[in-house]
Amino acid sequence: MNQPSRRDRLKPAELLVLSAILSLFVGLTVLLTTRDLILAAIFFGVAFIVVLVVMAMFSLSIKPNELEQHEIDDEDSDHPKGH
Repeated sequence: MNQPSRRDRLKPAELLVLSAILSLFVGLTVLLTTRDLILAAIFFGVAFIVVLVVMAMFSLSIKPNELEQHEIDDEDSDHPKGH
């Protein structure tokens, strides 16, 4: 069985880091405008979850190109049905 590439293994980490950066921007914006730490933390958490879910849905909706589809088909043919 082929090991996943480094890019495939780091994809979840990329999504988490980008979500954290975008939600940090939202949290800091709320903190600087309201000066309320609790409200900024709530907005940070909500933004983190929303951005993470939206980006995960975008990554799932991307259609694989021809080379990726060929690799997927090869991998499926290596494994018998039901396993």
